Amino acid sequence: MPTITSVDVCDVRFPTSLTADGSDAMNKDGDHSAVYVVLATDGTDAGGRPLTGHGITFTIGRGNDLVAEATRQLARTLVGTDVAAMAADMGGTYLSFTTDSQMRWLGPEKGVVHLALSAVMNAAWDLAGRHVGKPVWRMLADMTPEELVDVADLRYLGDVLTRDDALALLRAVEPGKAARIAELEADGYPCYTTAAGWLGYSDEKMVRLIHEQEELGLTHVKLKVGTDLEEDVRRCRLARETIGPDRALMIDANQVWDVPTAIEWVRRLAEFDPLWIEEPTSPDDILGHRKIRDAVAPVKVATGEHCHNRVMFKQFMEAGAMDFCQLDAGRLASLNEIVAVLLLAARFGVPVCPHAGGVGLCEMVQHASMLDFVAVSGTHEGRLCEYVDHLHEHFLEPVRVAGGAYQVTGEPGYNTEMRAESIARYRFPDGPYWAGVLAASPA
Repeated sequence: MPTITSVDVCDVRFPTSLTADGSDAMNKDGDHSAVYVVLATDGTDAGGRPLTGHGITFTIGRGNDLVAEATRQLARTLVGTDVAAMAADMGGTYLSFTTDSQMRWLGPEKGVVHLALSAVMNAAWDLAGRHVGKPVWRMLADMTPEELVDVADLRYLGDVLTRDDALALLRAVEPGKAARIAELEADGYPCYTTAAGWLGYSDEKMVRLIHEQEELGLTHVKLKVGTDLEEDVRRCRLARETIGPDRALMIDANQVWDVPTAIEWVRRLAEFDPLWIEEPTSPDDILGHRKIRDAVAPVKVATGEHCHNRVMFKQFMEAGAMDFCQLDAGRLASLNEIVAVLLLAARFGVPVCPHAGGVGLCEMVQHASMLDFVAVSGTHEGRLCEYVDHLHEHFLEPVRVAGGAYQVTGEPGYNTEMRAESIARYRFPDGPYWAGVLAASPA
């Protein structure tokens, strides 16, 4: 049976700051970056190619090297692991990391170490999916309720979600699973676009991109706000005029406001009928989000891309502080924690609309949404998965969007393998692109 023989970890950065891609009120000049992990084995896949696993976590530039080093510290413990045994017990593989007392001290379950764990376990999930010959969403959806609960990290959730609660939720939706898989394969999973809404874009570029995304069937548009109220009013008016009265508009402040400011600005922007305000204040301020939610209704509150872990999601949901759960596949510690959050959301009746964009996030979060629809919530009503037409050319198996929906690709794994030429060019600091930039920079 195949065994993991080596691990490679690299720091890959793309110069998105040059074109304002990803710009928002908090992050004006990020270079979208990834810590990229490759788990090599001595085996081959069904097509006779080397069997490997590829994992990603996402940052926006400086500090990516810190996450990369923490990732190396964690990933090297997988060398010598039997792939079949790992794939059969992904819950145990995850716990082997989260119960490491010395590494836990550096988190626990937040910050650099948790980002590193995400990268490592995302690679492990990609390897497991390739080993069994299934996309990871289908690998998980084909599990029994008992097997899927064994994957989920339910630690610290027992006051609101016990193992028996989780099993009951999964068993309740199991009868319609085959029909939902068929619907998903036929129609895909609905998504919305942020591609037109970056704060650094000109009016002309925003309007052009809205029309281009509309041609892909994307009827929900998200706009970044938060730098200047009158400018936000002007841009929201232009966006609303462009999309018309019947399409959904969402706004995203990326954490830049305090609670009173958030309430003031959202009330002013409410004339443009936004579906939600995203990250209106500090991502750690659960009670602040509840105050904002109460004050700005019927505008909804969406948050979660910077929630450290499943325990924060538990508190947000129990406190009634979020209307939409925006989990992030590069911040939570892989599908083990994502499944736990999906179960929490089903327990509290909170729609899951994952955060995406960045490097590889769209490739990964489509799996979370597909799994949620097929095996956890059993619905995509009121749910959308974020899509940004951005950096997909660097992946061997990029997402496919048509008719306003992520299309099922069917390739085994997690869609996270990057092109060798992209890694070689944008590897930091020694790839040709960054070596040239650094050489040209003043000392």
